Amino acid sequence: MARYVVGLTGGVAAGKSTVERLFRARGIAVADADAAARDALAPGSPGLQAVVAAFGPQVLAADGALDRPAMRRRVFADDAARRTLEAIVHPYVRHTLQAACAAAAGPYALAAIPLLAEGGRAAWPWLARVLVVDVPAEVQLERLRRRDGIDAALAAAMLAAQAGREQRLAIADDVLANTGTEAALDAQVAVLDRLYRHLAALAEADPGPTPGA
Repeated sequence: MARYVVGLTGGVAAGKSTVERLFRARGIAVADADAAARDALAPGSPGLQAVVAAFGPQVLAADGALDRPAMRRRVFADDAARRTLEAIVHPYVRHTLQAACAAAAGPYALAAIPLLAEGGRAAWPWLARVLVVDVPAEVQLERLRRRDGIDAALAAAMLAAQAGREQRLAIADDVLANTGTEAALDAQVAVLDRLYRHLAALAEADPGPTPGA
C-alpha cells in the first residue's frame, strides 16, 4: 500500500492530465478527483439526488443524468450555487481519493486534485507533498477556449472562479512549468519521480505518524 501521497494540482487547462499520464507511464498510481466527482453525481447516486434537491429537476438532462454543461455554466456564474455543489461533492471526493491512494501499489501515489488550493491544504492532511502544474493565465485562457470550444467570457469566468496563480504556488512544494514541449515536461516529471521515490523510501524506513492520521 502507498503510504506516501503527493497531491497534484493546477489551474484549469494547465496540463494536469498530461502530467498524470506521464507519472502513470512510470508505474505510479493516480487517483483523480474529477473522476471521483463524476462518480459522486452518477445517475441514481445519493449525490445526484442531493443536487436535484438543492437545485431542482431542471439540472437533469432528458436521460435523467446530470446536465453537466448547464450545471457548469450555473456554478461559474453563481458563487453560492458553486459552494452548494461543492458541499455535496467534496466530502465524497476526499474519502474516495484517500482510500484509493491507501490501497495503491507502488512506492508512492498521486492524488490529482484540481481544487486543492481552493479548499486549502489543511482539508487534505494526508498529503505528504503538493505538486503544482503552473502556466501563465493567458496560456490557460487560450488552451481552455481551444479545448472546450467556449467563448472568452466563459473561459474568463471559469478562471476567475478558481484560485489565482499566486494562491496555488503558495501551497506548492514542487512546481512543474508547463509552457514548453511535452518532452520538456516529461524531463521534469522524471526528476520529480526520482525525488518522490527517494522521499517515499525514507518515509517507509522511518514512518512516524501517518499524515492526516
